[in-house]
Amino acid sequence: MNQPLAPETDAAPLAELATVVDRLAATLAATAVARDAAGGHAAAERQAIRDSGLLSLSLPAQLGGWGADWVTVLAVVRRLAQVDSALAHVLAFHHLQLATLVLYGNAEQRQRHWRDTLRHGRFWGNALNPLDTRLLATETAGGWLLHGTKGYASGSVGADWLTISAHSADQQLLVGVAPATAAGLHVQADWDSFGQRQTDSGSVRFEHVFLPAADVLLPPGQPPSVAGSLRTGLAQLVLVNLYVGIAEGAWAQGLDRLRAHPRPWLGSGVASALDDPVQQHRVGQLRVQLRAAQLAADDAARQWQCAHGRGDALRFEHRGDVALAISEAKVLAHRAVLAITNDVFELLGASATSQRLALDRFWRNARVHTLHDPLDIKLRELGRHTLTGAWPEPSSYA
Repeated sequence: MNQPLAPETDAAPLAELATVVDRLAATLAATAVARDAAGGHAAAERQAIRDSGLLSLSLPAQLGGWGADWVTVLAVVRRLAQVDSALAHVLAFHHLQLATLVLYGNAEQRQRHWRDTLRHGRFWGNALNPLDTRLLATETAGGWLLHGTKGYASGSVGADWLTISAHSADQQLLVGVAPATAAGLHVQADWDSFGQRQTDSGSVRFEHVFLPAADVLLPPGQPPSVAGSLRTGLAQLVLVNLYVGIAEGAWAQGLDRLRAHPRPWLGSGVASALDDPVQQHRVGQLRVQLRAAQLAADDAARQWQCAHGRGDALRFEHRGDVALAISEAKVLAHRAVLAITNDVFELLGASATSQRLALDRFWRNARVHTLHDPLDIKLRELGRHTLTGAWPEPSSYA
């Protein structure tokens, strides 16, 4: 039976959460520009995340976690993305893997891995990319042998455990979990994108890695339940909140600089850029775009949490409503982050391109992230439902 991800929330530790998150955000912000330029593995910053205690944010309070629901987890992700969207991504994907234990696995698997995560401070990474079918699963005594490669494995470099997707010979999906130190498993730090440079999104090579049956969450030929199919929506909500956080970070830094250096454009007829009607108009446009994305993201998160709370009583139409809300949020957040991270330079002028400011990192991070899946798919789903009433079918995108 599918159960809520955080069935009991203890308000006492959550009262301290804002202070913990702000402290971590300040730590990440202090080195964000230099680390963005350097790329690579942010070992010290990942340790700071461990030390903050936020690896247990989504775990139940009765086990020793924070007991936060996903509305809260996503708010934390958004706050950290304002200063460092790469490390926010790493933390978010850690919790997405913990959620996968619930959405795909059984009660014994969930409890065992949750307890071990708390006991050993496990940092989870991702090698679950259903679109990449290069990893072959072959049944053997007591489990499966995995051979091949997975790409775009967010958080895999430096992870303790990974969630994994593979395909059987007849292309049936298998989902499981394995230690990153398993014999024959090799995590490769080969991520070379121009943005999101420290998401540790390497590739993972498997050389006949044994996956015991006890750690198979979803065997080949067994589709996720309706409740389990919410996993894709949760992954999409992570992206939505990363987009919104990036937009908020660029927005705040852009406005701070504009107020500190309000030099007007030649011929504007005003003494300060703050009084320029053209600037005011453009700032107003961006404000509305950001606000719409924030509200849609918050609403979609609440709808997802409510749907998840239904457990096995969740019906296909309930899941469809949530998928549509997430698609709406995804479209609005995608457009808002690209508009804000681009237009901030037009508001500020050529001086904003200084490498010392590194404002370009917001656009680079947004541009890389918004290519994860085509926006047209979301728009098509929304349009189809509007015209025909058809619900989005569960997939790697919806």
